[in-house]
Amino acid sequence: MAAMHPDIHFRLHEQRAAELRDRAPRRPAPRRRHQPPLRTRLGWALVELGLRLVAAPPPRTARIA
Repeated sequence: MAAMHPDIHFRLHEQRAAELRDRAPRRPAPRRRHQPPLRTRLGWALVELGLRLVAAPPPRTARIA
C-alpha cells in the first residue's frame, strides 16, 4: 500500500467533512442565558460581601492573666 500525500489526504478530509455538514440536520444555535447588567451583578456582589462581613464573628483579643 502506497502512502498518501498529506495534501491529498487533507483535501479528501475537507471534502468528506463538507459532505457530512451538508447532510446534517440544521438546528438553531443554542440560546444564551440572559445575564443581568454588570451594575446589578456588582451591586449584589457587594451586598453579599457586606453580609459576610457582618456575619463574621468579631476578632478575639488575647488576654494575659
